[in-house]
Amino acid sequence: MIGLGLIGGSLLRAAAAVGREVWGATESEADAAAAAADGFDTTTDLEAALQRAAEQDAMVVLAVPLTAVDEVVRKVGQHAPKCLLTDVTSVKSAVRASVRGFAPEARFVGGHPMAGTSESGWRAGNSALFGGAAWVVCVEDDTDLHAWAEVARLALEVGSHVVPLGAEAHDEAVARISHLPHLLAAVLATVGAQGGPLAMALAAGSYTDGTRVAGTRPELVRAMTEGNRDALLPVLDEALGRLGAMRGSLASTGGLAATINAGHEGSQAFARAREATPTGVRVSLDAPDARDGLRALGERGGRITSITDDTAIGEVA
Repeated sequence: MIGLGLIGGSLLRAAAAVGREVWGATESEADAAAAAADGFDTTTDLEAALQRAAEQDAMVVLAVPLTAVDEVVRKVGQHAPKCLLTDVTSVKSAVRASVRGFAPEARFVGGHPMAGTSESGWRAGNSALFGGAAWVVCVEDDTDLHAWAEVARLALEVGSHVVPLGAEAHDEAVARISHLPHLLAAVLATVGAQGGPLAMALAAGSYTDGTRVAGTRPELVRAMTEGNRDALLPVLDEALGRLGAMRGSLASTGGLAATINAGHEGSQAFARAREATPTGVRVSLDAPDARDGLRALGERGGRITSITDDTAIGEVA
């Protein structure tokens, strides 16, 4: 595990809890010391950790901010060039490009667990963080499906369900349901704070719910939103268009029905998706069209719940 913050630290704990041999590397002396104090094998010597991974043919997981990916991947290419490599960052196209540029021989499978909190660092970690969470495991045209299955098994073992997607589909989806909400939370928190002590004294559930993720470390939010610029810009334009239409309607007629009703319907769509009765699906990983089948399943909102030697078993609503 390279990186021992919230996600990396949680995954190190979770993987150890299910019986995997784990060790971690981080440039943070504080996180390394805290993890070691909790009984984990950790180091600040990344090169040594990667050489050990190469010798043991271990899976390497990148759990560093997007801004650090190029530097770390370059070292992977130098010290463990043919390793099974995955990551847990929130932008997939950028990591894929980095690996292709700096560690082209790695058996790379992009990943992103849809789990987290606004806290950070080793102490924020929790071995149960991934329970019930969706975990995107990327399927590209050149993905080795045996490597994909290994990464998917890790996600399943720590309690997640697997959503197979291509990098571009992932990045567009998270722009809508993760990155845009971070930006809107930042705006809401700013506008609320401009109301001064009175506004803060009256703030309650709607304000705290809407601004929770604004408490995330700013550098982490900048890394994922700026790193997903291509996918986020059109989504932000869509949101601004809706805000502009809402403003125009309020100014001209005093009515907000269209915006509020559409928002309510969006909320209901989310609830219906959670409650839908699923249909079983099986995808043979040895089939010629397995990659297309896996991606199609993910794009329909389906998920993989188990993997045998040559079959991914899942469900779709």
